[in-house]
Amino acid sequence: MENMDLNAPHSMGTTIIGVTYDGGVVLGADSRTSTGMYVANRASDKITQLTDNVYICRSGSAADSQIVSDYVRYFLHQHTIQLGQPATVKVAANLVRLLSYNNKNMLQTGIIVGGWDKYEGGKIYGVPLGGTIIEQPFAIGGSGSSYLYGFFDQAWKEGMSKDEAEQLVVKAVSLAIARDGASGGVVRTVIINSDGVTRNFYPGDTLPLWHEELEPQNSLLDILNAPAPEPMNI
Repeated sequence: MENMDLNAPHSMGTTIIGVTYDGGVVLGADSRTSTGMYVANRASDKITQLTDNVYICRSGSAADSQIVSDYVRYFLHQHTIQLGQPATVKVAANLVRLLSYNNKNMLQTGIIVGGWDKYEGGKIYGVPLGGTIIEQPFAIGGSGSSYLYGFFDQAWKEGMSKDEAEQLVVKAVSLAIARDGASGGVVRTVIINSDGVTRNFYPGDTLPLWHEELEPQNSLLDILNAPAPEPMNI
């Protein structure tokens, strides 16, 4: 414990995902928040509501991503009152981009903005460190994302159903949890479409296990740990 800095900033070494499907979007994230090598929170919620129809996934510094989402939520509330109708996903994403870019020397956070509006349907925007904005059919972020790029290139396809998209997100987060030490805990998903918002929760013990997490079978260890055979009586 001597090497653990418990006063280090809370960092969401993270896996966050946003996927479009035929009719809306699915956002997903793990739930581990770490402070250096110490897990500060194993059940945090990294998917934050901005408006009724727009949510964001937060990665990087927990404090930085929270203050950005607080400011954007406040501005969007004003915007909605002035216009008399809900803000679009593009407006929300551009507000996130504006704050991230104008404060790029002070913020350490990467954000995925996802939502549905009546003009453009389901949209996903990635706003990585520095404040670039990229509209994408799917976006992945956080420390766990480096394990998932090839998987998404192979697994994502256009025109997925809602269930296919959510299964893809849950599978991807569980793959990242298996490989990335800074990702872990439970998997949370948010589905946003014309019907509204659905939040789902997948406990860690229900997620599939991958490769090295599985119990070894028919391995050399089984043979070495087996009891010695009984001596034969002649």
